[in-house]
Amino acid sequence: MQLELLNEQGQATSKVDAPDTVFARDYNEALIHQIVVAFQANARQGTRSQKNREEVKHSTKKPWAQKGTGRARSGMTSSPIWRGGGRAFPNRVDENFTQKLNKKMYRAGMASILSQLARDGRLAVVDSFDIDAPKTKLLAQKFKDMSLSSVMVISDNVGDNLALASRNLPNVLVTEPRYADPLSLVFYKKVLVTKAAIEQFKEMYA
Repeated sequence: MQLELLNEQGQATSKVDAPDTVFARDYNEALIHQIVVAFQANARQGTRSQKNREEVKHSTKKPWAQKGTGRARSGMTSSPIWRGGGRAFPNRVDENFTQKLNKKMYRAGMASILSQLARDGRLAVVDSFDIDAPKTKLLAQKFKDMSLSSVMVISDNVGDNLALASRNLPNVLVTEPRYADPLSLVFYKKVLVTKAAIEQFKEMYA
């Protein structure tokens, strides 16, 4: 598989050989969907909590007599079928949303995503990617010169200048190959990968 090599102006100057085992896999939509959903589920936190019928503040007195009123029988107002009553199966802060995903499936899914990005022209290679100072303005101008607005940069070594300059830019993510996740790869319109990062992807997913 050959990938485009971009210069400082975002123009394709030549081609770079990339391993077919990582960048020429078949598109497996079901597998990609599974690893993206699992990634989102594993990132969820227990930030919601509801009360059961024991915890809601209600009187335990019987609202009305069991018989003779013509209404449905009722024991107490904390019943789940009552307005303001407790939940039958409440959400808890310690709820576990994690989904198990085999390593082999994850590696195959990531390779499938990278391969499809390469086929769609959304993935390109650069020799290296860095800036001289930790200035957001410098990095923003660099992306502007390359005509990129939504971009994910995967560098073999993210220096302090690049990390500090990129954290305030919207629709920009700078990371290393080991931290590249399936959701970000699908989300950003353009993915830039350094030559050295390609070799790391080969070791990880080939």
